[in-house]
Amino acid sequence: MAVLNKIRQRSIFLIVIIALALFAFVLSDLFRNSSAFGTSQDTIATINGTDIKRDDFMGRVENMQRQMGPSATSTQTMNRVWDQEVRRAVMENQFEGLGLSVEKDQMRNLLRNNFSTFPEFTNEAGIFDENRLNEFIANLKAIAPERAPLGNFQINYAEWVSNESSIAVAAKEQAYFSMVKAGVGATLAEAEVEYTMESATVDMKFVNVPYSSIDDSAVKVSKSEISDYINKHKKKFEVDASRDINFVQFTESASLEDENAVKDNVASMLNTRVEYNEVSKLNDTIVGLEATKDIEGFINANSDVKYTNNYLTKSSLPDVAQDSIFNLNVGQYYGPYKDNNMYKITKVVEEKFMPDSVKSRHLLIPFVGSRAADAETVQTEAEAKATADSLLTIIKGNRSKFVDLLDFSVDKVSNEKEGVLDWYSYNSMVPEFRDYTFENTKGDLAVIKTDFGFHVIEILDQTDKKRMVKVATLAQAIEPSENTVDDVFNRTSKFEIALQDKDFQDVAKENDAEVKPVNNIKELEENIPGLGSQRAIVRWAFENGTKVGDYKRFSIPGVGYAVVQVTSVNKEGLMTPEAASATVIPEIRKEKKAKMIREKISAATVDAVAKNQNVPVSTATAVNMKNPTLSGAGLEPKVVGTAFGLKEGQTSQLIDGNKGVFMVEVTKKTGAPKLDNYQAIANRLNTSKMNSAQTQAYEALKEAAEINDNRATFY
Repeated sequence: MAVLNKIRQRSIFLIVIIALALFAFVLSDLFRNSSAFGTSQDTIATINGTDIKRDDFMGRVENMQRQMGPSATSTQTMNRVWDQEVRRAVMENQFEGLGLSVEKDQMRNLLRNNFSTFPEFTNEAGIFDENRLNEFIANLKAIAPERAPLGNFQINYAEWVSNESSIAVAAKEQAYFSMVKAGVGATLAEAEVEYTMESATVDMKFVNVPYSSIDDSAVKVSKSEISDYINKHKKKFEVDASRDINFVQFTESASLEDENAVKDNVASMLNTRVEYNEVSKLNDTIVGLEATKDIEGFINANSDVKYTNNYLTKSSLPDVAQDSIFNLNVGQYYGPYKDNNMYKITKVVEEKFMPDSVKSRHLLIPFVGSRAADAETVQTEAEAKATADSLLTIIKGNRSKFVDLLDFSVDKVSNEKEGVLDWYSYNSMVPEFRDYTFENTKGDLAVIKTDFGFHVIEILDQTDKKRMVKVATLAQAIEPSENTVDDVFNRTSKFEIALQDKDFQDVAKENDAEVKPVNNIKELEENIPGLGSQRAIVRWAFENGTKVGDYKRFSIPGVGYAVVQVTSVNKEGLMTPEAASATVIPEIRKEKKAKMIREKISAATVDAVAKNQNVPVSTATAVNMKNPTLSGAGLEPKVVGTAFGLKEGQTSQLIDGNKGVFMVEVTKKTGAPKLDNYQAIANRLNTSKMNSAQTQAYEALKEAAEINDNRATFY
């Protein structure tokens, strides 16, 4: 009671404390979900002052995911939408500045051009009907947000409006870039320069003292020199924020014991056995593969690979057991054998002699509901069967009539070849068509029903018949057991716990685990080499609280676990000397080696330098400035450019090239023959410039745009 009285006495104080705590919580949430009160938590990005809202962006991502299908990851889909949104925002600024717009009449023409072939918008004569378009749009609006079919997909009113917007944007882009291209061209003076670079040539002899003649260990490069180089070439070393990580992978792979257990289990299903039934408390007799009468049911109930009712050639059987299986008699079996990470037993259940391939021709008569049916299909199944039977009767009476009846067939591809389906293998056709053409003989005629409709088939030819077998294969995947999975989990946990007191590399060494480094991971990436798509790891590495040295365990579906450690946090801006060293050190070494080589050379002629430095004199003929390559030395534009600046018989000073220090002597110069007209070359340059103008113009606009990207907050 005394405690309760004290609480009552201090109730006002407690209320104030609770209120302050709640206020602090709200403030922290506000700061966490906004950037200096400027960027709302509902804003994905701001491009040139225009906000891209989260709900709208995520809706577009959802629509794009449906279009791209399940094979595309959420990050890939998001990036596709992002590229579209950036382009839209960047280009919209240009459209507004120029007053570009799409008016009502132009929009109708654009819709006509885009949808003129859709049956929903065409009349009985197959002509685009604007009234049908208007009705379709009105219906979409009325049933919103429900979808309606359009072609091979479904669409709702919001998606239609978005689609119209995309069509209008595309039209404005076309107009904009047409204006850009109209201002792009090549002058005759430019054409003459281009021609001269291609046609003027120089012959020379040269000497090259390669940088490789000085060992790298003889050239020291300091950290300050690397920093100075970076600052002198800032543009080259500007980078986005990135992270470097190390990870150790713990894989849930089957042990030898697991593998043997699967093998034994497969073998146990071969023979009939008696097992105690815990439910009935009686012994049950389990019929094995060897004795079962229901092959298909047995395989489908006990195998990881379902039964297939096909005949197989020898080459279609598993490589590891091809001869052993094909040489079996009907009723015999082979196995257990290991194939494709499975243990298998294969039993030959039937054999037949059939051709390897068949040539036939057919007429395809669809019916409503069949796979070959289209908007013009009106016959029921019974009516289509009657039509096919009538055609068969005509053909039986006179086979030359077959080609005359092609108008009845909807298979446009084979119709172009008089209905002929040229040589096809056993598994190339649907089962009913395949079975008839392979199991009957040359010249046979019949009507066969498939999912596509009714086929009037004539077998034109067959290869020589060979033995084929139908097999039943009991297969079970080799997978880690529960004990193995538990062991991997425990080893991962012990590794993670050990990191509390020890270095990541040391713990990996103690556990005989390979440490895999991954560098330069960007904030919106998802793929980790060696682990695949792991967006969760990237997000964690970029979280505000994640520091260098932090580690975390991640579950890798279908693989096991990865323990990941952040090894470097690289901020946006210039690369650090450590990060840039792999690029910078070779360049600084090259500069230092060039100076060292120059200091050793006092000779003033190519021959003297060659003799002094014990290197050969080389020659190059018909070298032009368009392709400044020296035989045996590679691409050397500075050396070739220097040669073109010399007169015939003149020798250059020492030149710091890409591969070494050069000296050249021009032995012959051949000028480009004058042309009467350079218009053809100007036209070629003009075409090249126009082809690249659109891409270059957009990239320039994009680079100049102000983009505040917050996607990493949401994805």
